[in-house]
Amino acid sequence: MNGPEVGPAPGPAPRRSRRDWAVDIVIFLFAVAFGVTMSVYRSGDPATPGWVLTADQVMGALGCAALWLRRRWPVGLALVLTALSTFSELAAGAMVAALFTVAVHRPLRVAAAVGTLGVLLIPVQVAVRPDLDDPLFAVVLLGVTVNLAVIGWGLFIRSRRQLMLSLRERAARAETEALLRAEQAQHRAREQIAREMHDVLGHRLSLLSVHAGALEYRPDAPAPEIARAAAVIRQSAHQALQDLREVIGVLRAPVGELPQPTLADVHELVAESERAGARVDLRAETAGTVPDGVGRAAYRIVQEGLTNARKHAPGAEVSVTVTGAPGKGLTVQVVNQALDAPPAAGDGAGAGQGLIGLAERAALAGGRLEYGPTAPGGFRLSAWLPWPP
Repeated sequence: MNGPEVGPAPGPAPRRSRRDWAVDIVIFLFAVAFGVTMSVYRSGDPATPGWVLTADQVMGALGCAALWLRRRWPVGLALVLTALSTFSELAAGAMVAALFTVAVHRPLRVAAAVGTLGVLLIPVQVAVRPDLDDPLFAVVLLGVTVNLAVIGWGLFIRSRRQLMLSLRERAARAETEALLRAEQAQHRAREQIAREMHDVLGHRLSLLSVHAGALEYRPDAPAPEIARAAAVIRQSAHQALQDLREVIGVLRAPVGELPQPTLADVHELVAESERAGARVDLRAETAGTVPDGVGRAAYRIVQEGLTNARKHAPGAEVSVTVTGAPGKGLTVQVVNQALDAPPAAGDGAGAGQGLIGLAERAALAGGRLEYGPTAPGGFRLSAWLPWPP
């Protein structure tokens, strides 16, 4: 039971609460009542000289008054009152209260040492006060019994306080952990929403940018070509609005309840890019049905690769390869060839955020993502995703 100290440490006394004041008053009244009782008992004993009773009463009163310092110096006060009770029978009540304080606020070894000192001083008390009628053996037995009872009661209070303190710390720690888990969940949800919005809206808006740029730089284009570009812009804007509504739905429902693309939708994605004027060569060779989660990640990788090619290498030929089998994994690769002319200034604004999101998506799926330039002047985006057997 030699645990950490419970209660105030030595030094300036902390501010007492109402409960502390109530406890201090009760302990003070107990010591006073004990002293008054013993004073009345000894005053009727003709064997006790008057000056001895008067000195005893003075020391008993000082001991009771000193109890108001028990919270600041519990061990020192207990030692002083133990020595004082050797000469003053009326100070014994204050000594018991001080010993109880030590047992509550200090480890067992300290309380046991103070209690043992009090028992060892009993023969001195008997020798100094020959007017005591009880034999030495009875006084020692009474002292040991009282000390053990007081120390045991104090240790019980100490253990109960330690238990309550431990329960409070556990509750505070559990509350902190719950807040951290909630913050982490919110952070993951925000990251997921950001990835979805970037992957979905980035693809649609890049189509709008390509066709709007064509209309801006070719105002003399034939009417059928302008009409076709305007139709693609209208269709892409409508589809972007629909995709945005689905992504916003993540805020109201789990992602699993929302319509999500699969690997089979890659063909439509490529066809959409070809209708926008891109040259895309698709080769998809998979043995078996790709799991939805893996297929969705592969779709997003192809979507980001086509979007980046359209933004940074407009007009360049793009090859998309999707191969894999159960147990071997799924490999997705998007490679765009070099441009005949460099893209216009400002086309690379915001580059890199989508690749970071794809790397996080691949890592969450248990795979890996690689990307970088290829000679001469192209760019390659490659990912491997696990495909359980």
